Formats: sequence, structure tokens, C-alpha cells
Amino acid sequence: MDLTSITPDVAGLKALSHPTRLRMLGLLRIDGPATATSLATRLGINTGQTSYHLRQLADHGFVVDDEERGNGRERWWKAAHQSTLANTVPRKPEDQDAMDAYIQTVAVIYTQQLQAAVEEMPLLPTEWRDASTLSDYHVRVTAKHAEALTTKMHELFMELREDDEDDPDAVDFVFQFQAFPRPGHVSGPAGQVGGEES
Repeated sequence: MDLTSITPDVAGLKALSHPTRLRMLGLLRIDGPATATSLATRLGINTGQTSYHLRQLADHGFVVDDEERGNGRERWWKAAHQSTLANTVPRKPEDQDAMDAYIQTVAVIYTQQLQAAVEEMPLLPTEWRDASTLSDYHVRVTAKHAEALTTKMHELFMELREDDEDDPDAVDFVFQFQAFPRPGHVSGPAGQVGGEES
């Protein structure tokens, strides 16, 4: 399957910086089209809030009407793209706040997913516990080498062959991939390291 993607502008990043919107978009991408009512139930919020967030996502091109569903009374929504590509280095310095807010929201969502997986781990069959891991690898590299490594990892996941949908042993499996300098060990433009002057 060819993956379609969207690279949002600053206004789009601001729209995605709301955790509920980012979770909603994720649900539509992974689980498929849904109504505001069904999304509200899954997210634990009211339908009015869900409809508002869906309109915000639609205004920025993240979701569209699913015209193949619905009966006039129910409006179905679907994701317009399968992934979001965000350049972590804004083109303009004044856009940094929008990028920072978006990345912070992504981190919150990933943390919530990880916590939910850890809480569910004791309930999993042994083979799925054995297939899961919480690992980190600390290596000493240059920024150029680190970028090359993360690029290789992205390519690996993009080329990943999914198991057949009809395979009864196959389930949705999440790989979370984060790569970053060890906090407190790289000086920023103002000479700060980990919030302290170096």
C-alpha cells in the first residue's frame, strides 16, 4: 500500500497541537471512518466537542467526509492521509512555538499509548509478551551519523511487509521509534544545557 502523507503548515500544526484532535486523527487513520458520536464514545467526550474538533481537522485538510457512508442523518469522517510529516526545524524562527507545541502533543500521545500497553501487558498471551520490548540504546554519535541511522530506521519501517489480514494470528502491533540526544548533554543556541547555563 502506498502511504499518503500531509506536511502541515504552521496553522495546521497549531490545530494538531490539541491532544484530542491528534488522538482522533490517529483513530481515523488506524481504525477507519467513524461518526462524531462513535468517536465521542471512544474518547470519553461529548458529541459537540467531537464535532468541533472534527471541523478543525477538516479546515486544515486532515479529515474529509466519507461520502460512501452515512444516510443523511449521520456524517461519517475519514482521514485524508495516512501520515503526517512535520519538519522539526521550522523555516521561520517565529514558527518554533507551533512546532514545539505539536511535538509536545505527540510526546504526550506516545506516552499514553505506552502506558496503556504496559498496563495491558500482564493480560497478554506469552507469545505477545515475548514479542514486545521496552528497550533503549545509548550510543555516542555525531548529528550526521544520528540522522543517517534514523533515516535507515524510517526506511525499514516504511518497507515493512504486513501480515495478511486473513491471518488469524496477526494483530495490530505498534512500533514507537524515538531518537534524541540524551537530555542535558547538548548546548542550545543560547549556550544552555538542560535549562542551566553552561
